[in-house]
Amino acid sequence: MLLVTPESIAHRVRSYRWSGPLLLGMARPCCDDFSMANSGHQALRKGRASLPGQVYLVTTTTAERVPWFLDMELARATCRLTAGHRTWGDAHLLCWVLMPDHWHGLVELGDRDDLPRVMNRFKAITSKRARRVGHVGQVWARGFHDHALRREENIRQAARYIVANPVRAGLAGRAGDYPYWDCIWL
Repeated sequence: MLLVTPESIAHRVRSYRWSGPLLLGMARPCCDDFSMANSGHQALRKGRASLPGQVYLVTTTTAERVPWFLDMELARATCRLTAGHRTWGDAHLLCWVLMPDHWHGLVELGDRDDLPRVMNRFKAITSKRARRVGHVGQVWARGFHDHALRREENIRQAARYIVANPVRAGLAGRAGDYPYWDCIWL
C-alpha cells in the first residue's frame, strides 16, 4: 500500500513537472498584454453556447502552471469551496480532482448560469479564499477548456478518467490514495 502524504505528493510533483522553486506568498509575473491574452479566449468562445442540463468536462490550470496546490492549507481550503453548493449556483458538480497545477471537473449546467459564469464564480471564490490563507498573486490562468459530453459518451467513464488523473501523474498508487477529489458515483 502506498502512503500518500502532502510531503510525498510534493516530492512527486516537483520531480514530475516543476523544476523551479515553489514561490508561495509571492506574486508571479503574468502576461503583459492582457487584451492579447483575453482576445484569444474570447475568440475561442465565439459562437459557443452553454446548454442547460448539458454535462461538460472542464479543465482549468493555475497561472503559469505553478503547482500552488502543493500547499496543503491552500489545497484543503480550495477543496472545501469546490464541494460547496454556493460555488456552483444552480449547476451540479458531479466529479472533480484538484491537481497541484490544474483542476478537472464534470459540471452539469442548471437553467440559470452559463458555463463561463459558473467557472468564473469557481475561480473567484477559490482565489478569494487563497488570499485569506496568505497566497499573493494570481491563482488561476485565464480561461478554461471544456468539452460537452455527447449522449453516446459515458459520463461515468469521464468521471473515472478525472479521478485517475493523480494515478497517471504518479502522485498516487490508486485514486483512493489521493486526498483532493470527489465524485458522486464513487
